[in-house]
Amino acid sequence: MHIVGKGIAKLDGIAIATGKPVYTDDLAMPNTLVVKILRSPHAFAKITSIDISKAEKLDGVECILTYKDVPNIRYTSAGQSYPEPSPYDRLILDQVVRYVGDEVAIIAAAGEKTALKAAGLIKVEYEVWDPVLDFEKAVGHPSIVHPEDDLHCNFDIGLKQEKNIASMHKVEVGDVEEELRKCAVLVEETYYTQAQAQAMMETYRAFSYLDHTNRLVVVSSTQIPFHVRRILSRALQIPASRIRVIKPRIGGGFGGKQTAVAEIFPAIVTLKTGKPAKIVYERKETFTSTNSRHAMRLKVRLGADQEGYIRAVDIQGLSDTGAYGEHAPTVFAVAGEKTLPLYNKTNAVRYMGHAVYTNKMPAGALRGYGATQGTFALESAVNKLAEKLNLNPAEMRLKNLIRAGETSLVHTKHPLGSSSLHRCIEKGKEMIGWDEKYPRRDAGSNKVRAVGMAVTMQGSGIAGLETASAEIRLHDDSNFTLLIGSTDMGTGSDTILAQMAAEILETAVENIIVNAADTDVSPYDPGSYASSTTYVTGMAVVKAAEDLKQQIMQNGAVLLKVPPDEVDFDGKTIRSIDGDKSISLTKLAELLILGTGKLQLVGNATYGSPVSPPPFVAGFAEVEVDQETGKVDLIDYVAVVDCGTVINPNLARVQTEGGIVQGIGMAMFEEVRYDQRGVLQTNSFMQYKIPCRKDIKNIRVAFEESFEPTGPFGAKSIGEVVTNTPAPAIVHAVYNAVGVRITKLPVTPEKVFMGMQKEGAVKKLSDQ
Repeated sequence: MHIVGKGIAKLDGIAIATGKPVYTDDLAMPNTLVVKILRSPHAFAKITSIDISKAEKLDGVECILTYKDVPNIRYTSAGQSYPEPSPYDRLILDQVVRYVGDEVAIIAAAGEKTALKAAGLIKVEYEVWDPVLDFEKAVGHPSIVHPEDDLHCNFDIGLKQEKNIASMHKVEVGDVEEELRKCAVLVEETYYTQAQAQAMMETYRAFSYLDHTNRLVVVSSTQIPFHVRRILSRALQIPASRIRVIKPRIGGGFGGKQTAVAEIFPAIVTLKTGKPAKIVYERKETFTSTNSRHAMRLKVRLGADQEGYIRAVDIQGLSDTGAYGEHAPTVFAVAGEKTLPLYNKTNAVRYMGHAVYTNKMPAGALRGYGATQGTFALESAVNKLAEKLNLNPAEMRLKNLIRAGETSLVHTKHPLGSSSLHRCIEKGKEMIGWDEKYPRRDAGSNKVRAVGMAVTMQGSGIAGLETASAEIRLHDDSNFTLLIGSTDMGTGSDTILAQMAAEILETAVENIIVNAADTDVSPYDPGSYASSTTYVTGMAVVKAAEDLKQQIMQNGAVLLKVPPDEVDFDGKTIRSIDGDKSISLTKLAELLILGTGKLQLVGNATYGSPVSPPPFVAGFAEVEVDQETGKVDLIDYVAVVDCGTVINPNLARVQTEGGIVQGIGMAMFEEVRYDQRGVLQTNSFMQYKIPCRKDIKNIRVAFEESFEPTGPFGAKSIGEVVTNTPAPAIVHAVYNAVGVRITKLPVTPEKVFMGMQKEGAVKKLSDQ
């Protein structure tokens, strides 16, 4: 391959570095109305009266909307393909507010100061109710978060709103209890993963206007332009044909922008006033009034025989979906379904539980999408089991993990198409110096160094559901335009898709113009989520390029007056096999398009896969723990990745490094915290700590390629899987260092120090 597999620079790399890309707010017209939201100060309450009379009289205020002024139709803001599995439990504005930060009124004014002043003049009276703040007490709580009778689900997800249960999920194969009884060694532990903020650089924002045909145009920093169009259509009760959604450059999303957080508010203002309107979330709003990772409780039971083969896996889960159920059923399902297949020597497996409503900010999508939580719990339990069996955890995994060509209890019909996970473990052991460093060693000055590990899997798109389309046009100058509906969030997906097209068409990437994410122009794509772009959209691009290449050869053969199967194409020239006749691509394009030409060649393809081949990562952490304070420093982190064929090593590497840093943040620093009234305390970067460069000592990444037969050029996904291993690997390393087993993230000096004070922890170290 000439282009695929090469570390080509991002198409927009220099422009990003020099501040040239045009983001959403840069495109808003000068006369655009500024939209602000009046938000609830209460976690759970009913609006008994709302007086906007003083605010309306303020000079410059264009309109103020309350729950009385908007459509009374419930919808979900989750960006998922129809029929969405998430419950339709939202109104644009509701008389009942369900968390501190929930929307009470929409204010549109000529300027930001005026809009904020108007918000302060609105008088609201509430009947305050007892909120549900502890997700472990949500089921059966006297307060019902969603008492309304018009809540709707497209199909049965196990919703029991009277019990505050948003969804339920169960997967069980074999008799788990019987298999656990048979096992020689058992471990049991309950793990807690916290809510985590996406913390992207560009906050949520959108603007809207009516075009010359009176259609609503919404420009948004979104991962899901086609889903946004459908969501707006339902919420606003207007046909989707009247809505156009455009995605410009995105300043990061990490899953947060798979939820239609902001678009509805300027859109309804534009429909009400006929004027352009925009909303730009402040950082505080982004923290308090959007979405975060689902906090979970996962109780794990593992059983193994005396030889160290895992025979039974039982995971009982509980997920906090917050005030609304967007992504509730799917995130919870993924927590089990992207972990259970890993260990396939089992005789019985089970994953079950439910997601519950609480009066906190809604949870949503965040890189890893449930697999992050499931990986932490399962991998921590596997490390505990290895210790009880007196086995090296790396060796235990090597004998238990699924291999290419094998099936698992939960996936019996489709053998695993590709995996280099065993090689990833061996490579990672070598890079971290596992055999020399495991489990711990003295570092002097009352400090201890230790290593830990974990493995993980994810998916590549959503099997049997998500499809993407691509279109490639040959222009009169012999260059190409690639039209796609996927959204590059800074990941470089536009670049790798252009690489794929260029590889098939045997041209340079510079000759591929990428046009992405305009619902009026782009072919359909569900958006950038579920690790689908490289695998699903990529295969659509490959097939569209192959279609166009075939048309080029066929039309060239006609002009050369030879049979179509007797021509070759090298990217520049169509030539008869005998070499006697040829025509350049440039000339062919001129003849077909210009003058009396009658045909512009366009390649089209749509692709969806019946399987979702998993990428894998083996992660290894080395930590240094100060035994006097409990402070943990991450000295080294090694990740060895199987993402199939690496399309662009440079971009794959930075994707991996970025995902690891987010995983480190979840493991050691980040936590969305509320006070006893349900007010979010971590509402700025002063309180919400994400890792900075000084926190990250060393990250090393390597790739062990496999070849995925269903993927483009053998590729699988990489975007999400890379965030999953840091938490269990770091927790494992801390345990190996000082004997403190952290079961509730994040790992803090306080938890480590207090753990060391417990009877037996220090003694354990002295006996080693």
